[in-house]
Amino acid sequence: MNEFVIIDKDIAGGVPVFKGTRVAVKTLFDHLEESSLEEFLDGFPTVSREQAEAVIEQAAAMFLSEIAA
Repeated sequence: MNEFVIIDKDIAGGVPVFKGTRVAVKTLFDHLEESSLEEFLDGFPTVSREQAEAVIEQAAAMFLSEIAA
């Protein structure tokens, strides 16, 4: 995830953010609950589609590995 997400106490208090932005990863998931990936990307143009899709895929993989365990 280091390619797409950074956790740094000096950036947004250590909340995971998309690398190169101050947009919290949680914001993506909050938007997906209420709207679409397109709306998220429109509202946060500093986040690339590649970043957002990679985070969604990683979250799904983590979730599915927990279920399988």
